[in-house]
Amino acid sequence: MIKGFKEFILRGNVIDLAVAVVIGTAFSNIVTVIVGSVFNPLIGALFSAETLAKALPVSFPTLTGSGTATIFFGAVIAAIIQFLLVAVVVYFALVVPINFIKKRAFRKKETGQAAVAADTPPTELELLTDIRNLLARDTAPAGEHGKHTDAPTPA
Repeated sequence: MIKGFKEFILRGNVIDLAVAVVIGTAFSNIVTVIVGSVFNPLIGALFSAETLAKALPVSFPTLTGSGTATIFFGAVIAAIIQFLLVAVVVYFALVVPINFIKKRAFRKKETGQAAVAADTPPTELELLTDIRNLLARDTAPAGEHGKHTDAPTPA
């Protein structure tokens, strides 16, 4: 059990995921501060409130009738702004560059050029495909060498 856990932790993708979570948390803190310190006061000023979190209050009596409760709809607007800022940064910092790289690789492939440099190491998927093909070749009966393809067999 300990050996399996050690293998799980030492996988590259688990470490990459951990790094992504740490960076994402740090980025979220930056966006929270920007929204709370810049956007909330600016938009709150439009609604005559100190911050957006205190803007657009709606008060109503409590069920016991002994007081009032207040809902601040400005806080909801602040959360939407924060979400949109994160989405914009993720889109322009990650999605756009990755799509550009994919399109460039696709154009290279269409023209017959290698999409990646010749000295680039194979991906994990390519290695696993090669291992599968070698195992299939080695376990096939004597007369069936070379008949294995990557296409699925019909049912």
